[in-house]
Amino acid sequence: MSPVHHPLSDFIEYSEAEMLNRAQHNYQQIRRRHSIRKFSNRSVPKAIIEQCILAAGTAPNGANHQPWHFVAINSPQVKAQIRHEAEALEQAFYAGRAGEEWLDALKPLGTNADKPYLEHAPWLIAIFSKKRNEEEGEQKTNYYVHESVGIATGFLIQALHHAGLATLTHTPKPMSFLSKVCGRDKSNERPYMLIIAGYPSDDATVPEHALQKKSLDEIASFL
Repeated sequence: MSPVHHPLSDFIEYSEAEMLNRAQHNYQQIRRRHSIRKFSNRSVPKAIIEQCILAAGTAPNGANHQPWHFVAINSPQVKAQIRHEAEALEQAFYAGRAGEEWLDALKPLGTNADKPYLEHAPWLIAIFSKKRNEEEGEQKTNYYVHESVGIATGFLIQALHHAGLATLTHTPKPMSFLSKVCGRDKSNERPYMLIIAGYPSDDATVPEHALQKKSLDEIASFL
């Protein structure tokens, strides 16, 4: 059977001047996104999180298998459990498991094993990658899983920022406890990342080190 295609009907073309203006505006907006570690417990409506996850779900991916699952966590009990599990791992990490070079790299950021934001922030979003999808009772292998989920995660972070929320990426190692806490299938899904989302607390700060971004010449080449 030949694949069905539809006309591209929702593409909007802008003048070059407008394109540049939009690109510059987007850069100015996204450069205001900062990873913070002090969140308010101020509530955020579920509907906002839903729309951001829907945006993440539009990300390009291998064979359109969409090999991801998002678990949005608002329950105080579940957040407390995640904090307990994550901090236990972080204690070992900062006690030396990370290695001297890694710990030295983190010193300018001032991070440590305490993760109170895992309880204070209104939402945690656990992202899982999926090795297989089930379609019509059959298991289908997913392709380019890591790349696909990485792109979707970027979409999610951008959507949360665009909506007006602060974020933080968190990747405790190993993250296998998230599968149990979130009730996910360990044989098919792997925890990919934990996104903390909410409003910044009144005393939220950004490390000076994190504001030092590489120049265009350092990150790009044009041939």
